[in-house]
Amino acid sequence: MNDKQLSFLETLVEDVSIVIPQNTRGEAIFNGRDLGTFKDSLRVPIHRWFRYPAGYSYKFVEAVFDTFDIKPGNWVYDPFSGSGTTLICAKQRGIHAYGVEAHEFVHWVADVKLRWEYDLVYLSKEIEKTIFESKQYVFSHIDNVDLEGVFPSLVYKCYHPQDLKVLYLLREYIIHKVKPEFVDLAKLALTNTLRGAAAAGTGWPYIAPNKNTGDKPPKKAFTVFENTLRQMVLDVKVVSKELKPCQIQNKLGDSRKKQELADGQVDVAITSPPYLNNYDYADRTRLETYFWGIVATWGEITEKFRNKLIVAATTQIKRNEFPDITSVLSWEISRVAPQIYSELQDAVNMLSKIRLTKGGKKDYDLMVPLYFNDIFRVVGESYRILRPGGRFCLVLGDSAPYGVHIQTDRIIGELGLGIGFNKYSTYELRTRGDKWKGNPQRHKIALRESVVVLEK
Repeated sequence: MNDKQLSFLETLVEDVSIVIPQNTRGEAIFNGRDLGTFKDSLRVPIHRWFRYPAGYSYKFVEAVFDTFDIKPGNWVYDPFSGSGTTLICAKQRGIHAYGVEAHEFVHWVADVKLRWEYDLVYLSKEIEKTIFESKQYVFSHIDNVDLEGVFPSLVYKCYHPQDLKVLYLLREYIIHKVKPEFVDLAKLALTNTLRGAAAAGTGWPYIAPNKNTGDKPPKKAFTVFENTLRQMVLDVKVVSKELKPCQIQNKLGDSRKKQELADGQVDVAITSPPYLNNYDYADRTRLETYFWGIVATWGEITEKFRNKLIVAATTQIKRNEFPDITSVLSWEISRVAPQIYSELQDAVNMLSKIRLTKGGKKDYDLMVPLYFNDIFRVVGESYRILRPGGRFCLVLGDSAPYGVHIQTDRIIGELGLGIGFNKYSTYELRTRGDKWKGNPQRHKIALRESVVVLEK
């Protein structure tokens, strides 16, 4: 480990102790509990505009930039750009960035978070006007508003009836009254208000609240919205002080396909792909997309979002499309990484047998090969666009569906070698799954969250 890499470990987080034992490959391992989570990003300008627990810490992106000397003029690529963590960090430093996100709503969130080129005096004036006029609009209409049939049932279960009326009237005001140049900012402020104003539990990954009868006091939804919008204006003022010119491209698309980047154009790729943990990433935005009327049913979520994401959950799988379990895993994997192919196929065969003994009969035996088919294509495209010596840094977690351990970090590293990367390193961030130790139905396999660094 050289001095710069050691510095990387020391600067990843301010509040964790670094330990540097040696693993069997003679590489250093570092600890940093929250680097793979969104906790840090909830406390800093711009990143905090949308609570996205599927994201990861902005500190990791910045540390990668520092470690590999990524500066203005360089290019960074994020194949799962989500709500924009990598792109925001790049824009703040004047680094060119290209991100791809398949979830249309989350892509829109990142788009709004990346717009800082406002006339700040005009912005402040118009936002204060918006707050004043929207308050008048809400409280002059609230006694007469009838919300029956406006939302899917889930939305009603999440809010005190009075708060939901406020949120609905704010929605109508923003859509019909706010100036076009500020409407997305106001919409994102209201979107970010939805979780803060909820009376029911709206945590991630799923929302399953009991019916809200209004027996608890309201959360004062307008105050939450007002404070959120003002904070966003202050954040824009902070990040706009020293803007550096750079190209930021936030693409709505599919990172499994070829991108509009030249061979060898990118200096570093940074991402956190969906984990192989059966979390339904399309379901994560159900509350928000229901509230805005973008979708209203599970089927609409599937059509508009779920079907476009890489496979990481059994809810994405239609079993009748795969009659032969032995032919699901891509032949391309067998060609470049035969040992990994054999290992994965053994796991698939085992899962295929175990599922028949389980009540839910979850399709893990299909989820695993489909996931790695997708990841393989993403890693291949990232290899194409990286320059020689460039790195691909991934934050990810392993999994153990039905107790069958899938070492995602090592498998992706080995797939990278098969594709053409010269080497890879893995670094453990934290252990996972400890809070379920008491569950007799849960496997006993120790899981972890790691960083994989592939070098071209």
